[in-house]
Amino acid sequence: MSTTAPGATPATSTDDALSGTAPVGPVTVAVLFGGRSSEHEISCVTAGGIMDVVDRTRYDLVPVGITKDGAFTLQPDDPSAWALRGQDLPTVPDNGTRVRFPVSADSRELLVDHPDGRVESLGEVDVVFPILHGPFGEDGTVQGLLETAGLPYVGDGVLASALAMDKHVAKAVLEHAGLRVAPWTTVLRRQWQADPVDVAETVAAHGWPLFVKPARAGSSMGVSRVDEPSELGAAMDLAFEHDSKVIVEPRVVGREVEVAVLEGRDGVPRTSLPGEIVVAEDGFYDFAAKYLGGDEQLLCPAPLTDAETDAIRSIGARAFEAIGGSGLARVDCFLTDDGFVVNEVNTMPGFTPFSMYPRCWAASGLAYPDLVAELIELGRTAVR
Repeated sequence: MSTTAPGATPATSTDDALSGTAPVGPVTVAVLFGGRSSEHEISCVTAGGIMDVVDRTRYDLVPVGITKDGAFTLQPDDPSAWALRGQDLPTVPDNGTRVRFPVSADSRELLVDHPDGRVESLGEVDVVFPILHGPFGEDGTVQGLLETAGLPYVGDGVLASALAMDKHVAKAVLEHAGLRVAPWTTVLRRQWQADPVDVAETVAAHGWPLFVKPARAGSSMGVSRVDEPSELGAAMDLAFEHDSKVIVEPRVVGREVEVAVLEGRDGVPRTSLPGEIVVAEDGFYDFAAKYLGGDEQLLCPAPLTDAETDAIRSIGARAFEAIGGSGLARVDCFLTDDGFVVNEVNTMPGFTPFSMYPRCWAASGLAYPDLVAELIELGRTAVR
């Protein structure tokens, strides 16, 4: 089977990828996690996974947890504190500390205010790893904060993050780049409130079933499958709980296949072997299936022909470049009878050890700890 997409370089070991770039002494990494979005808990689980595998001889970690209220707090460097335990999801507690980021680009020093009034220096950080999903983290807001403070960071920049977060805008950009995307209708909250009957008639033209999604959320939060008109109102109301803009899509009949993309040292995107999500008949890959267990299976690598594998890897690289990607992304597609259709691009995909993104890279020869190290080094050396 081919392991390199057209225009992409193969996965390499971290030793090869980092040859000649390792600094003298440990690199200080501020791990930023939690946040104000509905994906707060999954961000915490991801952070715990990264803390657990990072090479402590090369990296010192400063865990900065953002509470659901948006407070930046200093948290314990303890992977077990952020582990997924059955269906219990961890959250960032407000312990009274407040982490202060630099007030100018002349310094990379972080300070922490303690509840007793003490102010402690956390030293200078070399790079920030924002493990944040959804709004107020994956959408370019935190990326803008870090750039304003002059702090290097892992992952995509402001534009790519904001663009990919908005499913409507992302589809328009990908379509303009010549990629096939799933058809959709965008509905604003004011449109739904003003004339729900007209909206219902418009989206019904797609045929049934429909999928109703918040335009700017992830991890399948607020997503519903609608099989008949009577279910549409509840689905729209649920989606509007997460966003003021909603997209409605028809069901695309096809296999759900995803490919992981990693920025190349030479600027050329690297793509993984693709993975496939197999869900129960008539189901979909919702939040519970992704993180709490369900009837799904993640197949890595996906059982595809060489031609199909090359095709989706090429699509992944093209989509990554279309949004101006850097660092990482996961490109989600449907394999239909007529070929691949792009569904979404995720700039901070699920990154727990059992998530699709790291599993695709593991199947391609880049283990989870090496993937984490590679992303840190890409963030350290990124030119924004």
